[in-house]
Amino acid sequence: MLTINHPISEKTMSSAAGLLIFSGIICGIFSVVPYVEGIEYLSESAPHGTRVLIGAVFQFLLVPIYFGFALFLYPILRRYNKSLAIGFVSFRLLSCVFQIIGVILLPLFILLSSKYLSVSNPDTSTIETLGEILKLGRDLTNHMGVMLATGLGNLILFYIFIKYKLAPLWLSYWGLLGNILAMFTSFLILFDAIDVISSTFIAMTIPLVIQEIVLAIWLIKKGLNSYNSIPLKN
Repeated sequence: MLTINHPISEKTMSSAAGLLIFSGIICGIFSVVPYVEGIEYLSESAPHGTRVLIGAVFQFLLVPIYFGFALFLYPILRRYNKSLAIGFVSFRLLSCVFQIIGVILLPLFILLSSKYLSVSNPDTSTIETLGEILKLGRDLTNHMGVMLATGLGNLILFYIFIKYKLAPLWLSYWGLLGNILAMFTSFLILFDAIDVISSTFIAMTIPLVIQEIVLAIWLIKKGLNSYNSIPLKN
């Protein structure tokens, strides 16, 4: 078990959290499944079933990455504010639960798409209705459940960073604004104002991606505790 009293241990945990950010970005790229995001998901999911399943695997890998990031930082954060640290970890755990549900739903797209493509009867209204329900359920899970839980947890994280000066203020405020923008983007996706696979989505989420890369580099090179100058409470 890692201890939290030795500076080397805290630096190691910060570096591990930084590495998990990079791992999450890589897995996030490969977890994108455009075939279930577009309007032709019923006709495209089954023919591209292998790609859908690969996306499901990478989405599942995000679960230990997301939660591992919180667990590595928790021993450090709790020394400054245990309640907020627990809140951050709790939101990460909730995000992982939604992530797992989203992973479970992906193979159902392949099954429903197969039924849709194999039906000889021109009346496919029942399958289309089930597809709409399935797609709405996944959108609620991914774009509301995962994104909002992760975003709210990150707001707590960066509030801790700002309050206790655990990272540069410009980096922490950047994280706050980036997460707020990402959560707003999730609402736009849910109400079909923008598409997941679109230049607008990329433009609205790229600030947070860049911030996470910078944060990861900071955690690996500097660590949280090495930046802090505020004495701990007894």
